Amino acid sequence: MSQTAARILDSIRGPADVKALEASRLPQLAEEIRQEIISVTARQGGHVGPNLGVVELSIALHRVFNTPADSLVFDVAHQGYVHKLLTGRGGDFFGKVRHSGGASGFLYRAESEHDAFGAGHAGTALSAALGMATARDLRGTGEHVVAVCGDAAFTCGITFEALNNVVTSTKRLIVVLNDNQWSIARNVGAMAKNLNRLSTSQTYNRIHHDLEKFFMGLPHGHEMNQIWVKWKRETKDFFVNSSLFEKFGLRYIGPIDGHNLEELQKNLEFARQCDVPVLIHVITMKGKGLDAAQNSPEKFHGVGGFDPATGEVVRSKPGTPPAYQDVFGQAMVRFAKADPRVVGITAAMPPGTGLNKLAAEVPRQFFDVGIAEEHAVLFAAGMATKGLRPVCAIYSTFLQRAYDQIIHDVALQNLPVTFCMDRAGLSPNDGPTHHGLFDIAYLRCVPNVTLMQPKDEDELVDMLHTSLELGGPAFIRYPRGPAPGVRLKDRPQLLEVGHAEVLREGSNIVLWALGPMIADAFAIAERLQAEENLSVGVVNARFIRPLDRTLLLSQAAVVPLIVTLEDHVLAGGFGSCVLEALQEADCPTAVERIGWPDRFVEHGSNVEILREAYGLSHEAMYRRVLERWRNLREQRVEADV
Repeated sequence: MSQTAARILDSIRGPADVKALEASRLPQLAEEIRQEIISVTARQGGHVGPNLGVVELSIALHRVFNTPADSLVFDVAHQGYVHKLLTGRGGDFFGKVRHSGGASGFLYRAESEHDAFGAGHAGTALSAALGMATARDLRGTGEHVVAVCGDAAFTCGITFEALNNVVTSTKRLIVVLNDNQWSIARNVGAMAKNLNRLSTSQTYNRIHHDLEKFFMGLPHGHEMNQIWVKWKRETKDFFVNSSLFEKFGLRYIGPIDGHNLEELQKNLEFARQCDVPVLIHVITMKGKGLDAAQNSPEKFHGVGGFDPATGEVVRSKPGTPPAYQDVFGQAMVRFAKADPRVVGITAAMPPGTGLNKLAAEVPRQFFDVGIAEEHAVLFAAGMATKGLRPVCAIYSTFLQRAYDQIIHDVALQNLPVTFCMDRAGLSPNDGPTHHGLFDIAYLRCVPNVTLMQPKDEDELVDMLHTSLELGGPAFIRYPRGPAPGVRLKDRPQLLEVGHAEVLREGSNIVLWALGPMIADAFAIAERLQAEENLSVGVVNARFIRPLDRTLLLSQAAVVPLIVTLEDHVLAGGFGSCVLEALQEADCPTAVERIGWPDRFVEHGSNVEILREAYGLSHEAMYRRVLERWRNLREQRVEADV
């Protein structure tokens, strides 16, 4: 194709244009889509490998099915870019994917009628699709529902719960198993081994196909084949082993080449005609079309930017402090080497949490349980009953999935499990499914819990050290990205639980801040002193639960205004803790709460842009504090008059 020739991709305005293409032109469209994804993600960052692996599959799906009437339900939607390009979201909109004014990095119902179901966490597709199919049956309509699940989705308990209910809920459902052997890290566990056995079998599908062909050639062949399928499932594979999926009542097709458009389309057409639930096992290559992504699928699952010619990932500028996750990972190695009771647990996120360092240096004390947060927490609870000191490193947004286990299995039994919650606060490019803005609210109401947030990386290590010495559950929340750059002490310090740290004294206003908001608190305090001649104190709250009520009430007795600053939603957050403490003490001191509003925050190019949009820029926060102070002063003047 010449450099000046018009691209087929530029003519795609929706699925109808994909269907209208001659089959001979589809390989060119696939190549153009790959180049577009590489070009955009190299510049903007994004999920590279997952999307490069599903180009042909996505084209075939839109050739066979008719969205939005038919529903395509993508698990996680790390692989949703191709779908977006085929449903009219190309051009500049896709060119700014995951950035302000551009496409979401995930499927998003508000963005397009072709996005049947939104997702950002793994394992949701099969349950959602089954619900859609069952609703269709109840309504008596005839559309198709297709769940597109990565193999990693089958390490999630919720997927197996759905699988157990398929045949009792509907007779028509299509499941596409996109098998590339990776989630973010390489998949682990028995399910991955089972899929590998199927994908490497040369005889499995041929034997099943030949037996079906034999029965279908006989009089009343359809009925006889149905009897054969049922009998084989119930007699535990007397002649030939079933796949795991056939044991659950799904017709298994595969494995097939996920990059062969003709084969994909033929099998999807067949599944479309079936009157039983069908699973199509598709083998794809994560990162296909970009050598660097194929060779390093974990690194190129999601990147911030890279050189498309060399595959070199854009590095942080020299002198950039290490990320919180890396400080945590190094501290875990240090503590695990010093104490064999300390173990690290991750749910398929070794590099993202920093526990890859522990895996490399102390592998016996490292456990990756796959995308199974509920199991991770219960697994840790079991370890804790035997004297170990487990540390679960799970992103704030993903820990939501294990809330029952936190309450019922850890907190209720007061077990010494430490939870390190990375991405507490915004994960700007990923958007609402990944923002860690709710953990204070969902944890501070749980008895026996100690909940804290460090102001810097040195305090993070102190908190980890402290949590390992506690006799109960501890939670440490910290943000994505670089830490402030504070030098670590040679030996960590045990913190006094429930004690805040006064960083600056003040008699007019005191700012109680958490984590990254402490820098803002200092800047506001200094500006109020310089411009308004106000005495403004700053407190590093450190502990959300237990709150330092002694310090709070002593300050509230003499200071007219207390301001709370948190990287969390206001509803049920840290400011609510302060209000409750003052109300219980019958203290009338005014409180101004600053945090995120009661709504889901969209994706954006960076934290600063989103903070500006929601009144959390430095200028906006300064104006709020100053306005509240002036209003209080006016009220006092009026009261005196």
